[in-house]
Amino acid sequence: MVTIYQGRSGLSRRELLKRGSAAGALLIISGSAVLSTGEAWGLESTALKPETLATLIQMARDIYPHDQVPDKFYAIAIKSHDEQAGKDAAHKELIEKGIADLDQKSGAGGYTGLGWEDERVAILRQIEETPFFQAIRGGLVVGLYNQKEVWPIFGYEGESYSKGGYIARGFDDIEWL
Repeated sequence: MVTIYQGRSGLSRRELLKRGSAAGALLIISGSAVLSTGEAWGLESTALKPETLATLIQMARDIYPHDQVPDKFYAIAIKSHDEQAGKDAAHKELIEKGIADLDQKSGAGGYTGLGWEDERVAILRQIEETPFFQAIRGGLVVGLYNQKEVWPIFGYEGESYSKGGYIARGFDDIEWL
């Protein structure tokens, strides 16, 4: 579960640690960046609002849930939407309006404020036919699963052509099943 905290002045180190330990993965929005305290990574926003990126990370995790995959790989996967939004005003509008609609459908705390995955998935099912959802889902297929650092988590050894093909490299080895 990703919890988002929008930092404000006066947050002590003790309060930050207390919030982080109680909430699971903690994403902090600071200026134009989304920061993770638990995994020590950050994602700078260049076109989209950092709150939008944080919501996209949670949305990505809910669309393709893999408990063993750290949030940083989801952040890398959604970064392409920030880059595209910087080049294409229509894409930026699609994403920002899509997140606003998602937050509106989710109630007072917005999408990231929903505590249960089942609640968030129910909201996603309401919008799964929209161009916004399809853009995010489609981008994740490539953005998440084409990261070579993620492959070992799934037991995928990568392409085999350059190594003689799969037949010579354990084609009949079914340990991965």
